[in-house]
Amino acid sequence: MARIKEHKRNAGRRPRRPVIYIICEGSETEVNYFRRFRTRQSNIDIRPITSQYKSALYLVERAADTIKQEPYYPEDGDQIWCVFDRNGNTNEELQKAEAIAARRGYSIAFSNPSFELWYLLHFIDQRAYLTDADTVIAKLNMDKCIPNYDKSGDYFDALIPLRQQAIDRAMALQEYHKSNGLPLLHRESNPCTTVAQLVELLQIRARQNGR
Repeated sequence: MARIKEHKRNAGRRPRRPVIYIICEGSETEVNYFRRFRTRQSNIDIRPITSQYKSALYLVERAADTIKQEPYYPEDGDQIWCVFDRNGNTNEELQKAEAIAARRGYSIAFSNPSFELWYLLHFIDQRAYLTDADTVIAKLNMDKCIPNYDKSGDYFDALIPLRQQAIDRAMALQEYHKSNGLPLLHRESNPCTTVAQLVELLQIRARQNGR
């Protein structure tokens, strides 16, 4: 099983911005969204990368293969985030993925049932169970949300003014599931998303003006 080689700082090496590698199961929605956090003024380098693996377990296990020969300096603040949805993952697979991530120092941004829940929380305080990604997208297509939503669309700027309430709602959902004794990475923790933690990190670390 491939492991990421952790590089060590060499004396005299030019300072570099810490890199946040965001490994996504999706090839459009997630990558397009996180790419928009990149600016020249940022004090971090944000690199969304599409994984060929849709399974949470394989995505986490193969993170090293996904970033390939990219430099990885955890001591300089580099981080790896694995972004995936519930999909067909079993609870056992989700637990194993979480354990591997913890052992290797990765972070996870999990959405149940799909990443679009993060978008939906900008508009709706969604508490009721959501069957699948299509159900979430149907809600997003309502007039007060994102009519004619498309997975390849760019909604970043429209979501910025509503971001804090999405974070608050996501955190409230997490607390709800925890109070009921459910792990966040669990099929029954629905609806739930921990994307808010990654977004908060990018906001704080990137220091993007007005974003």
